[in-house]
Amino acid sequence: MSLRWDPERYLAYADERSRPFLDLLGRVAAPEPRVVVDLGCGPGTLTSLLADRWPGAAVTGVDSSDAMIRAACDSPAADRVAFHRGDLRDWLGAAPAGGVDVLVSNATLQWLPEHLDLLPALVRAVAPGGWLAFQVPGNHDEPSHTLRAELAAEPAYAAHTAGVATPHAHDATTYLRALQALGCEVDAWETTYLHVLRGPDPVFTWISGTGARPTLQALPDELRPGFEDELKARLRAAYPDDGDGVVLPFRRIFAVARVAG
Repeated sequence: MSLRWDPERYLAYADERSRPFLDLLGRVAAPEPRVVVDLGCGPGTLTSLLADRWPGAAVTGVDSSDAMIRAACDSPAADRVAFHRGDLRDWLGAAPAGGVDVLVSNATLQWLPEHLDLLPALVRAVAPGGWLAFQVPGNHDEPSHTLRAELAAEPAYAAHTAGVATPHAHDATTYLRALQALGCEVDAWETTYLHVLRGPDPVFTWISGTGARPTLQALPDELRPGFEDELKARLRAAYPDDGDGVVLPFRRIFAVARVAG
C-alpha cells in the first residue's frame, strides 16, 4: 500500500517542524552553489528557504507523494523551485555523478530501512567540495511511538497493521563514521527540542501527520475511530497538559558532510 500524505495535517505545526531544517541549513557553508536539491521536499515550504538563501542556484525538490508535490506546485515556491514527483532511490539511480553542489534531505531517510546503505550513492551525487546535509528523527523510543506500536499490536488491530512502514534512524556517531569512511569531512550532532503544543490532543495531531500515518491508513474505516480514540487517551496520559501546553520532547539527529574535493 502506498502512503497517502496529507500536506495540511503535516503543516499543523509548521514552525516546530521548520526549526530542525533551519538548524541543519545553518551548518552548510556553501557560498554560491549552482545546483541545490531537496530530497523528500514535502509541500515545498522549506525548500523555498533554499531558494531564498541561494537565489542564483537551480533548486529542485523531489518527493514520492502525489499530494505533497501537488501542494508544492501550487505554492508560491513553484515560481523559484522545480518540483518533481519521484522516489529518492530512483532519483539516486539516475543522478549524474557529482552533479549537485548542495544535497539536502530533511526528515525523510528514516522511512527507508536501508538508508545507511544509500550514503555512498548520496555522496557520489554531490560535486567535489559540495555538501550533503540530512536530518532524521531519533525519538522512536518515546511514548509518541511506543504507545502507537503497542496499541497496533493488540488483537483487534494486529492483522491490519502488521508490517506497516515505521520510521527508523541510527545515532549520530553511526552517520559520522559512515560518512568519514566515504572520505567526507563530517559534522554530526543531535538535539532534543522541547515543543510546547496546544489545542485538543496535540500529540496525536502531530504524529497523525507523520509517524502514525501509515498505521492509521492501514486500518479499515470501521476500526480507525476506536483506535484513534484509544491512542488519544493514552497519549493524554503520557503527555499531560498542566495548563500551559503539552511538552513534546523530540530528539533529532543531524549530519552535514563536506565531500572531498
